[in-house]
Amino acid sequence: MGNAIGFSVKEVLPQEAWSELVSCQSTILVDVRTKQEWESVGVPELTALGKSAIFIEWQEYPLMSYNPLFVKRLVEELETKPTNKIFFICRSGIRSREAAEVFSGYLNDLGMRVECVNVAEGFEGNIKKEKSDGFSNGWKARGLAWRQYQ
Repeated sequence: MGNAIGFSVKEVLPQEAWSELVSCQSTILVDVRTKQEWESVGVPELTALGKSAIFIEWQEYPLMSYNPLFVKRLVEELETKPTNKIFFICRSGIRSREAAEVFSGYLNDLGMRVECVNVAEGFEGNIKKEKSDGFSNGWKARGLAWRQYQ
């Protein structure tokens, strides 16, 4: 699965994504990290908003090969959740940007207009210079709702 070059994907900070998830019921968050990341680091918590994130690996652990069923699985999830905006999140915003670009290209090929938005900084963000100090930004460091994955 390659990158859909040429498809514009907007990028927002975690707080902006949260704000839109709060204010617009039809917005969706897709977490593209690996199951191992969800289990060890936690996941965004959206139940207070009456929502839940969609969890689909963009790359599969341990080889980090592209998940050939990513688009198919996301399409299946969206059949029951009409939306005009999808936020994509990973650890730092790199994999999620690629997933958003590919999915945006897929939708564009179908003539569908759904805005795909990358969450810059991701769930964990950048590691501080002193690794023992944790992360300098990202969903968790900015104090947004999260929980351990079950």
